[in-house]
Amino acid sequence: MTTEKLCSMVDHTLLAQTATWDEIRQLCDDAMAYRTASVCIPPCYVKQAAEYVAGKLVICTVIGFPNGNMTTAAKVFEAKDAIENGASEIDMVINIGMLRAGNTEYVLNEIRELKAVCGERILKVIIETCLLTNEEKVTMCRLVTEAGADFIKTSTGFSKGGATFEDVKLFAENVGPNVRIKAAGGISSIADAEKFIELGATRLGTSRIVKILKAENVAPGTY
Repeated sequence: MTTEKLCSMVDHTLLAQTATWDEIRQLCDDAMAYRTASVCIPPCYVKQAAEYVAGKLVICTVIGFPNGNMTTAAKVFEAKDAIENGASEIDMVINIGMLRAGNTEYVLNEIRELKAVCGERILKVIIETCLLTNEEKVTMCRLVTEAGADFIKTSTGFSKGGATFEDVKLFAENVGPNVRIKAAGGISSIADAEKFIELGATRLGTSRIVKILKAENVAPGTY
């Protein structure tokens, strides 16, 4: 797989609580150099980043992050604010407690509301697989499909586990034809990234792929 192809599937990500603007700016510079799918950054930097990249890079941000148990109204406000500030893609965290309690209607309606806010913009739904049973993961594949979201995403990277090959395979077997898959959290090598893609992921949430390429002095198109 070429560097361009791999990087075109990467949401180059920095969501640490300690992230500074200088670090976000460097993230954007690297993403533009390697032509990643987007940068995924905290909401507070969206406006500044959008102005900095001036349309040369897709800005993605996170909503209800990382716990997901804010009210739907709060998530809707966050999403509207992010879009007004220049975000083109939204990664939202579901209300995991509502799912585990069996309140699937709440989860479904919340995703629908966020998709209505996003309109034609991409909505990715983070389900935090490490906290769910396989049955709950399959249920989320159905709900994400029914709600009309664009992606189902494995993880925030802030819980006790990240993406696994097994979960991506499970997603691929259970999502509808219009739902794509994003693997995120703990993707630490190019070999792992390629395996996730082979299993069905079309987006990868990670900062490590670009870091590896930079460390090895690999320019786009030469991998």
